[in-house]
Amino acid sequence: MPMRSLRLSDDLDGQVQRAAAREGASVSEFLRRAASERAGRMLAADPAERLSYAIGAVEGRGDDLARDSGAAFADIVEEKHRRKRR
Repeated sequence: MPMRSLRLSDDLDGQVQRAAAREGASVSEFLRRAASERAGRMLAADPAERLSYAIGAVEGRGDDLARDSGAAFADIVEEKHRRKRR
């Protein structure tokens, strides 16, 4: 089993020790379980699920500004080059 080390603030270390004691587990076992649960959640959830709180939260104006951004950027670049040539 690979060995890892990590630094915890004094407050977090105290919380981990108290939580491990409440569970009746060693600090190492508590941290292994916590890491396993967190890794499992992150790897199981698809990106849309992880971002579900934000998807659809913003309403657009309906005038498709994103599609027009490429043309607007090209216009800006062209204008800058025109000014440099003068």
